[in-house]
Amino acid sequence: MAEILVIDDDPDIRDLLFAALSGAGHAVRVAADGYAGMAAASGLTPDLVVLDWMLPEHSGLEICKALRADQTLADVRVLMLSARGTESDIEFGHAAGADSYIVKPFSPRALVWRVESMLAQEHQVVDATPDE
Repeated sequence: MAEILVIDDDPDIRDLLFAALSGAGHAVRVAADGYAGMAAASGLTPDLVVLDWMLPEHSGLEICKALRADQTLADVRVLMLSARGTESDIEFGHAAGADSYIVKPFSPRALVWRVESMLAQEHQVVDATPDE
C-alpha cells in the first residue's frame, strides 16, 4: 500500500481518483489547491503525487517545482494529470519535474496502471556494478 496525494481543484476528478486509487489498495489524501497540497505533502511525504496542472493561484508546474526544491520531497514521484495535452505541454510538465504525464480525459483503469508502474519503478534495485 502506497501513500498517494491527489491535488486537483475539480471535486469530481478528486472523487474519481480517490475511488480508483483507494480501490486499488492505496491510502489516498486529496487537496483542492496548491497551498493545501504542499501542506499535505510536507506533513505526509507521500510515495506519489497526482497533480493537476491548472490549479487556482499556483499552477501544478509551480507545485511540481516546489516539490523538487524541497529536500524531503524531492524524490516523491509526480504524475501530472492535465487537460493540456500538446507535445510542448507534456515537455513543460517533464521539465518542471513530473515523472509521468496523463492527458484528461483519462481512463481510471489506465491511471491506476500507470501509478502502479511508477511505484514499482521506485522500488526497483538497479545493479550499478560494471560487468567485468
